[in-house]
Amino acid sequence: MRASALQIPSIRIERGITDSIQSIISEVGFRQVVIVRGTPRDKVLTICRAIEECTEITSIIEVHHEPSLPVLETHLNALKTQNIDGMIAIGGGSVLDMAKALSGLIPAQKSITTYLEVVGLGQPLDNNPIPWIAVPTTAGTGSEVTKNAVIDIPDAQRKVSLRDPRLLPHVALIDPSLTDETPKHVTLACGLDAITQCIEPYLSKKRTPLTDALVEHVIPKGLKALTNLMTTETQSDRDTMALVSVTGGIALANSGLGVVHGFAGPLGSVTGAAHGEICAALLAHGLKAHRAYVTDPELVVRIRAIEGWLADALGGEPTDAFETLDHWIKHQGISGLASLGLTRAQIPKVAVASQSSSSMNANPVNLDIDTLTQILEEAL
Repeated sequence: MRASALQIPSIRIERGITDSIQSIISEVGFRQVVIVRGTPRDKVLTICRAIEECTEITSIIEVHHEPSLPVLETHLNALKTQNIDGMIAIGGGSVLDMAKALSGLIPAQKSITTYLEVVGLGQPLDNNPIPWIAVPTTAGTGSEVTKNAVIDIPDAQRKVSLRDPRLLPHVALIDPSLTDETPKHVTLACGLDAITQCIEPYLSKKRTPLTDALVEHVIPKGLKALTNLMTTETQSDRDTMALVSVTGGIALANSGLGVVHGFAGPLGSVTGAAHGEICAALLAHGLKAHRAYVTDPELVVRIRAIEGWLADALGGEPTDAFETLDHWIKHQGISGLASLGLTRAQIPKVAVASQSSSSMNANPVNLDIDTLTQILEEAL
């Protein structure tokens, strides 16, 4: 049996759990907080007002794009002089990543690049992060349960991680009601990201019995729920996708990812496209590559299981499942990497950059540069 261990924060998953935000803050003991939030929708503003009634809010930071190094530096300069004992992040993956990075870097003593992977030294944080509460409003990235924050480095055209086990939130509040009525295109991109983050750990060379136990039951449920949500809004399907998202976050943090996410960082910096859309455009093509190159009998069985789950959700024959998935995603509105801004001339650079991605380390097979290039060309 493979060695198994899980690193996870305290998680409370319940429809309406954010109605109890004041009692949760009281339990944690926050008094002076920074709120990091996305677009201030009514539900978000309601939570913010509840926080204001029981704490002193020293700053409110709005995040509308994935965190970049220049923006992160600006916020750090403003916050390092403030007296803060907690942070609360309410939003999607970019919001949670910004809060996660700030919580770790505000107490840090050295330059930011000291702690960044790939473009920096990748050293662990020298001080404990500021405690924070994660309140995701999308069902996609699972950032509320991962120990890394993804930072865009524009000068290097790379997205890299700030990674430390202590970056996990004090508590993650998963309230599926916050995702109700999410626009279809956001639901699709976030949902396919969440499903990818369950599928890749299921195939990962670092997979464990514990992560298997988590993901193998939610992948088929997630595929059916996402398919339903493309035509009908239901609370039960929103609840399922919230579970898929947090499960994928736990799985990727403990078993790694694979080729789709290996591409996602470089592609995000080169194209500026949303992470979920990139994963959606690549998922079927990454699975096709695995089917072609995987020889491990256990992995072959797992790939066939994924084909069966896809056929159950989307129709068609299991042997055609990856092609069916590709057609379905395009029909839903994500046409391919070219529609997201990738040009054929950029493919060689992205293929090379992807090889040094931490996500690629867990891919079940080693893919050479020609194969990586082929995947990108087919996904174009």
